[in-house]
Amino acid sequence: MKIPAFFIAHGSPLLAIEDNDYTAFLEKLGRELPRPRGIAVFSAHWDSPEQLVTVDERHETLHDFYGFPEEMYRLTYPAPGDASLSRRIGELFAAGNLSYQPSRGRGIDHGVWVILRRMFPDADIPVVALSVDSLRSPAEQYAIGRMLSPLRDEGILFIGSGGLVHNLRMLEDGGNPAEWAVDFDSWIAEKLEAGELEALFAYDKQAPHARDAVPSYGKEHFVPLFYAMGTAAKGTKAQRMFQAYQYGTLSLNCWKFE
Repeated sequence: MKIPAFFIAHGSPLLAIEDNDYTAFLEKLGRELPRPRGIAVFSAHWDSPEQLVTVDERHETLHDFYGFPEEMYRLTYPAPGDASLSRRIGELFAAGNLSYQPSRGRGIDHGVWVILRRMFPDADIPVVALSVDSLRSPAEQYAIGRMLSPLRDEGILFIGSGGLVHNLRMLEDGGNPAEWAVDFDSWIAEKLEAGELEALFAYDKQAPHARDAVPSYGKEHFVPLFYAMGTAAKGTKAQRMFQAYQYGTLSLNCWKFE
């Protein structure tokens, strides 16, 4: 059973308790997907030069944010891990000559649990979290995803969790999205829908407003896109499932890769 892979923006941690069009979309998406055997998430909030893979039997919930309502710090997502899936991921990394390390006891960050809590609220599907390396090239990030593509045929749901436009220094109070943010998202959408990998790999040189949308200090939120894309069949064209904005520039989008 092959399940689509996704890039899913996790936006503000408040998505865990808010009710809006995006949270309703995530809940509906979770209900409509075939039930995965396991979920593997590349999270923007786990940026490491070394590839890390969780191996916990059950995950603690990391509240890796500050200044939010007290209710947020009481939320948990006690999803189980899956030792066999972690092992299988490690085998595929080793076969691809990628050095990796098992990680025990870290917990799952809000880039993982906020979206999974909306999609699969029962927390009864095994989860394995994976780090990203924002200093690698897009081609390398994509290649790491490709190593894991065989797991798509084994009922594993892959998610890249981040944000295509994610510059916290350029948030706005207005209700309408900033034109530059829309222009960047539109360029990315055009290339994703056409399957133009080489252009996407060069987004920082070709896309309009790339430095504002993906600042040098925030690349980790963009790169989960390439990891998720890599898990899909080579040449796969993407489908945009949702697009909206928070605070004028924080892009909320979901892309599906069959």
